[in-house]
Amino acid sequence: MSLLVDVEKDFGGFVLSASFEAGQEVMGILGASGCGKSMTLRCIAGIVTPDRGRIVLNGETLFDSERGINLPPQKRRVGLLFQNYALFPNMTVEQNLRTGLYRARKDKGRISGEEERAIAGMMEKFFLTGLEKHRPFQLSGGQQQRVALARILLTRPGLLMLDEPFSALDGYLRWNLELELSELLKEFGGTTLFVSHSRDEVYRICDRICVMEKGRSTPAAPVKEMFEEPRTLAACMLSGCKNYSEAERQEKPGWIYARDWEQAFDCGRPVEADITDIGVRSHFIHVLSPTEAKNAKNVMPCRILRIVEDVFSQVIIVKPQAVLDREGKRLAEQNTSLLRLEMTKEAWKAYAAGTPAGEGDPILVQIDGRDILLLRR
Repeated sequence: MSLLVDVEKDFGGFVLSASFEAGQEVMGILGASGCGKSMTLRCIAGIVTPDRGRIVLNGETLFDSERGINLPPQKRRVGLLFQNYALFPNMTVEQNLRTGLYRARKDKGRISGEEERAIAGMMEKFFLTGLEKHRPFQLSGGQQQRVALARILLTRPGLLMLDEPFSALDGYLRWNLELELSELLKEFGGTTLFVSHSRDEVYRICDRICVMEKGRSTPAAPVKEMFEEPRTLAACMLSGCKNYSEAERQEKPGWIYARDWEQAFDCGRPVEADITDIGVRSHFIHVLSPTEAKNAKNVMPCRILRIVEDVFSQVIIVKPQAVLDREGKRLAEQNTSLLRLEMTKEAWKAYAAGTPAGEGDPILVQIDGRDILLLRR
């Protein structure tokens, strides 16, 4: 592996415990705000010193608490792109790029002709030609990002770390820069850590994902595996799943009971003893007519709370009838017992044509056992 990270840092009310390995790949670190993603990058870069553990990059130890090793940031050959890009405001684009070269050198002597050509090459590669004398305030957000990336790559880092690189950009510019960045990372070819709270960005850009929750990292998994078969509740929620419930395995093999929905389900496969929760994606919950429900498995009587028309789909919020009965018809919406269904507008229109389908009406929903995500905390 090119990068090994196994560190802990106690901040008083928050403890960071990050442990993962990354090879010649783009590895995403996904998590909610405040979970420790950015702090992990700062520990690797040497900006923050962990209390214990070690960090090894391409066989070189950057930090080892037991051996007393803690290389300063300038000796780590690590490139960190901050959310605000950290350009020098009083310097031109050209001068900002030169600081990257100075950082990579042991001396501060005159820039050589070869180095000038390297700067010119970066200017061209990042579409910055003609902006040499511009200062950061004269650049767009996308241009600032390209300057910061070019400056980092001039140092020839052994590790590239991107901390929420698109957070300051609007949607259209974000998409275009994402395409450019994907190509750049292929050319870089080394190890890249990509921090984000956007599951969509991580899915499109990264090879593997390490999920962080409340300062703790989980074992990294391939991107598609994490989204299609998340192993933990945190990973499931971050992958976009909207329906989840505490659960317990039943004595009958393959069955599990969802406490929040007061419903038992046949999963159609073994349920391990350490499963604590289940999740179901919105588009995997089906609506059935009474006739269709007679011979179907895992049917749950519910009542419609809200119908929301989205841009390209119909969203239906329902609550299991068993929960409503228990609560004495109290339609509390801020509760994990709610279920969110999503389907095409055409499918909803076809269903509503033959069945009462307004707010307050009963509805039968069905979940295939293979679509139930078995999760751990």
